[in-house]
Amino acid sequence: MELREGAAGVCLNENNELLMVLQGKEDEKKTWSVPTGGKEDGETFASCCLREVWEETGYRAETIEELMVKQAEIEEIPIQVEVHYYAVKIIGGAPTICDPDHLIHEIAWKSREELKALKLSYPEDREFLLRVMS
Repeated sequence: MELREGAAGVCLNENNELLMVLQGKEDEKKTWSVPTGGKEDGETFASCCLREVWEETGYRAETIEELMVKQAEIEEIPIQVEVHYYAVKIIGGAPTICDPDHLIHEIAWKSREELKALKLSYPEDREFLLRVMS
């Protein structure tokens, strides 16, 4: 079974809002996620996280700490997935979509209450993200 590795950036602002992106292919229903993507050759998980934050949001960030590693099997495809989630801090940039895959449609800061109701790309992340925002 193929292994796909990636990383995600979990960023809170001074109002305890979570940096999220609305994503999806042009012809599919769009869903929300923290900036997330696949690891490229030669990248560490941390450098993948920072690249994805920049590509999907236009923000430059630094990692603070690794929060969790999600491992899953998607039998329909079939693949194994390993995603490393990092707490990140914005250190520069401005909200701009730089995504080379053209899958990002909106950048927004979402409150804890909004997160409870959003249609997520990865619904299994909701409880984890709510805990991070507590």
